[in-house]
Amino acid sequence: MLLPAAYAVWAGDYDAGRPFLYGAVTFAVIIAFVGLSIWTMPQRNAARSLLLSLVGTLTLVPVLLALPVAEAVPGLSFRNAYLEMVSSITTTGATVFSLPGNVPDTVHLWRALVGWYGGFIFWVASIAILAPLRLGGFEVVLTSASMGRDGTLGRAALSEFPMQRIWRFTRALAPIYGGLTLLCWLALLVAGETPFMATCHAMSALSTSGISPVRTLADSNSGFWGELVLFLFLFFALSRGLFARDMPTPLGRRWYQDPELRMGLGFTLFVPIAMFAYHWLSLLDVTISGTPLNAFHGYWGGQFNTLSFLTTAGFISADWETARNWSGLTTPGLILMGLAMVGGGVATSAGGVKLLRVYALARHSEFELARLVHPSLVANPGTRLRRFRPEAAYVAWLYFMIFALTVAGLMLTFSLAGSDFDTSLVLTVAGLTTTGPLTIVGGDAPISLELLAPAVQLVMCVAMVLGRLETLALIALLNPEFWRH
Repeated sequence: MLLPAAYAVWAGDYDAGRPFLYGAVTFAVIIAFVGLSIWTMPQRNAARSLLLSLVGTLTLVPVLLALPVAEAVPGLSFRNAYLEMVSSITTTGATVFSLPGNVPDTVHLWRALVGWYGGFIFWVASIAILAPLRLGGFEVVLTSASMGRDGTLGRAALSEFPMQRIWRFTRALAPIYGGLTLLCWLALLVAGETPFMATCHAMSALSTSGISPVRTLADSNSGFWGELVLFLFLFFALSRGLFARDMPTPLGRRWYQDPELRMGLGFTLFVPIAMFAYHWLSLLDVTISGTPLNAFHGYWGGQFNTLSFLTTAGFISADWETARNWSGLTTPGLILMGLAMVGGGVATSAGGVKLLRVYALARHSEFELARLVHPSLVANPGTRLRRFRPEAAYVAWLYFMIFALTVAGLMLTFSLAGSDFDTSLVLTVAGLTTTGPLTIVGGDAPISLELLAPAVQLVMCVAMVLGRLETLALIALLNPEFWRH
């Protein structure tokens, strides 16, 4: 909280900065006393304690984060401030501020900072907490790689002190996370962005939170070149292999052979081309200027939004409206929701089902179709086609079923809380995939979160926590066997 307080002093907005300064001092004292009281407590090798701490981070810490926001924005209720902070720390990016221009820049900086912090939490937690428990997509990775007790992640699971594992990965990933953010910030400055806007967008791009002081990138100063910078840095959300080497990989595999990266590139290339070609295939009677420049803007709007929503960041291109008009699609929000449901890479800050699960099911389906043609087919275990075993496809399919049931349950809950079908669908997908900007472009009209009923906002908070942790993690907490170890 000292950072937004210092920025407010520099900008001369003392009314907005004062709550953050008071909050920093007050909470620092409280947390110091709490830390001293538990410092001498014995550490136990209990994975459930770390998982419970992760749940508490997403549900209880936003109470503290929301207090200065409620004080800094006149007329903002604490309920809306809490929803905003849960959205930020889960890197969802859904906002209760329908008019961002009326909100102090100090609050926008705080939103981006919390989202950036939340993204780093899950860079670390995915490998330090979820990997030993085989959650968050690691149930596919470790099943496929046949990790033994001598493997790196096998030793992590048997570590005597789990906090040592967290600190080890924190020290390893912090320089990478901070360095990439700094590099993105510098690139945005070169592209012509203002320092404040570049700071918010750089932190939001690395954390895939999509938090921005403006509603769409059309209101930023960097234009196309700024979007290009964000486009390039969003690729880090497609595969953890682009920034870390802490996941098991087959011997001899190069970075460009990463299945997540290849599938992500496939979606990124195919979807905008299909939208672009739809103009000639089905809408020949649409009267749109056919200049090459207009065609380029139409293609780029689809290209940028495809990667943005596939990585669950949700930045909205300045050319998105041009892309919609060019393609003539009546429900382009469904395409963006589908991309967000696929999601990014395992153990990244992206949400969704995850590319690796989709890849495992696709490979298994390919093998089963081949067996229909050749019933006696025996695959060579040494080929990459057999890297993903039937067990990996089974757990991936299990997650798909749990995800579908969670979507159905949340939609029913939203409906019982008073939302109509379209709103329930958009809110459910936006929460479970941690892609908050879907509330703006997912339906026929933007959804004003600040005007939703309190019960609907509470369900939305639950959906965002479920989307960030994934339902399997919470199911593990309800498993009696999990508590016996």
